[in-house]
Amino acid sequence: MVDNYRHKGLRKKLVDTLKKKGIKDERILTAIGKIPRHYFLDRAFEDWAYQDAAFPIGNEQTISQPYTVAYQTDLLNIKPKDKILEIGTGSGYQAAILSELGAKVYTIERQKSLFDKTSKLLKQMGYGHIRLFLKDGMEGLERFAPFDKILVTAAARTVPEALKDQLAVGGIMVIPVGDDDGQVMYRLTRLDEKKFKTEKFDYFRFVPLLGGINK
Repeated sequence: MVDNYRHKGLRKKLVDTLKKKGIKDERILTAIGKIPRHYFLDRAFEDWAYQDAAFPIGNEQTISQPYTVAYQTDLLNIKPKDKILEIGTGSGYQAAILSELGAKVYTIERQKSLFDKTSKLLKQMGYGHIRLFLKDGMEGLERFAPFDKILVTAAARTVPEALKDQLAVGGIMVIPVGDDDGQVMYRLTRLDEKKFKTEKFDYFRFVPLLGGINK
């Protein structure tokens, strides 16, 4: 695993691109500038790792566009030591960003081959403290609830009730909601045991949120 001056220079350019697109949180920009995104991609895509674009990672999944990662992370308003549940581990890049911001990260992946590959990679990169689970993400992780923040990195038709139930009072969930033609980014804030504040933001395109485990 090589991270050379060229890679670091490309990350700096990526950070500059994200700034121009409106990402202002210096903590997020610092994390993106630090983490070698090319580690999370097949070598065939290494030369494109620092473009602001999504790329395939197998199993009909993608590593999200860096702007999307930064955008979702910004909406979460992460505080150090926040307990965060991520639905859709994928490559592990988003989980690494959350960890760099000081969060305690629990992340669920439903594809066993991705789960195995990402578990190994995150340990190699020094993120062995991130807790990965091979589970149905739509069910969440009830035994570790409640969570201060929940981040969903796949498109839901509706917000899963199980995830709403596992959000702490005062907590925030960020989730893309919509159909195959595109989704709106939602931010839900839990006001009390029964009430949620819902905010809608920009349009995005994600792979669909699916139930079950694919072994």
